[in-house]
Amino acid sequence: MPADSLDSIKTVAVLGAGTMGNGIAHVFARAGFEVLLRDVEKRFLDRGIEIISKNLDREIKKGKIAEADKSAALGRIQPVTEVAALAGADFVVEAVPEQRDLKVRIWKEVDSVIRPHIIRASNTSSISITDLAAQTKRPEKFIGVHFMNPVPMMTLVEVIRGLATSDETFQAAMSLCTKLGKTPVAVNDAPGFVSNRVLMPMINEAAYAVMEGVAAPEAVDAVMKMGMNHPMGPLELADLIGLDVCVEILDVLQKGLGDPKYRACPLLRKYVAAGWLGRKSGRGFFQYETR
Repeated sequence: MPADSLDSIKTVAVLGAGTMGNGIAHVFARAGFEVLLRDVEKRFLDRGIEIISKNLDREIKKGKIAEADKSAALGRIQPVTEVAALAGADFVVEAVPEQRDLKVRIWKEVDSVIRPHIIRASNTSSISITDLAAQTKRPEKFIGVHFMNPVPMMTLVEVIRGLATSDETFQAAMSLCTKLGKTPVAVNDAPGFVSNRVLMPMINEAAYAVMEGVAAPEAVDAVMKMGMNHPMGPLELADLIGLDVCVEILDVLQKGLGDPKYRACPLLRKYVAAGWLGRKSGRGFFQYETR
């Protein structure tokens, strides 16, 4: 059996316990995989496990899982801070913040301890898979798996091949996403891929509409929800994603595509500078309850 076949993947390492990382750990653990959830400090891991537990509680209330399923899923997640603990992983997916230099540093560190045949996957939402793959020892084993937020609820995964990604790696990643109950969609490597290349300009224009006084945030979102049948307005969605993440993705699009139309709205940058990052900070275009 090939080393990168689906049946050989029993233990998955998830790098980063933040919003995307804990969501990815959640779905892998729910699907029966052992999960090594790694972050740099125990407090980040504790927070990630707390969020996973609460999200599992929501699934219990909705009748999607039983109480025993929650205990089993949490029991499969092992929080770790040391990179050496990842040596036994059969698949690695990175979900650290959307900053190229940080991702490169993490991959160089992890690449030194994982086995050569192991698939390396990045949950990047905009950064070149070809570029990230080139920073590892085995670019043919590198692929993009862009989950949507919130990961436990959203079914789509963009699966992105880098220039060197092998057919075996691609097929294994597609099959793995299917086993998680997700719907994988093959996308070629380009800045922002499909999802954010289309979504971010809409969010950006919505921010410009607010900045220029065309309409209040509530009105902008109401038009898109009731007029365009979107389940969530672009500004509410931006707050969910994180306004800092939106700016980072727009910067990648502008740099990668060389088009000024992707320039982040000054209001977005102002909110980020003020610490108004959206739901995670309690305030963005809208205000949220914080604990």
